[in-house]
Amino acid sequence: MEKKELKNRDDVQLLVDTFYGKVRKDKVLGPIFNTIITDWESHLTLLTDFWETQLFLKRKYYGNPVTAHQAVDDKMNHTITSEHFGLWLNLWFATIDEIFEGETAWIAKNRAQKMSTMLFMQIFQHRSQ
Repeated sequence: MEKKELKNRDDVQLLVDTFYGKVRKDKVLGPIFNTIITDWESHLTLLTDFWETQLFLKRKYYGNPVTAHQAVDDKMNHTITSEHFGLWLNLWFATIDEIFEGETAWIAKNRAQKMSTMLFMQIFQHRSQ
């Protein structure tokens, strides 16, 4: 597959759909995501909105990723670790590298890396409350 620039919502949707297809099949991440997410179609739309907002500054996403991830950790009995975020991030980078190139692809990696650190720290702090 020839790599292309990540330019618009259709590209974001391709990235999100491809990436979460891999996550769902992953032996470590899959059981977590497949337990928590009951409506994949709606969730993929939400995540496409999130990443379109992040990458193109089009305000489509209005959720709160911190509380969402804290709730996931609660449902998983506080078993989410930094290794889970590392696996997620490695799959994200690999998926981007398979399909895309250019500045926006780099931004998608950079934002995901920063968010993964922040989200794990928020989960960890939430556990002590």
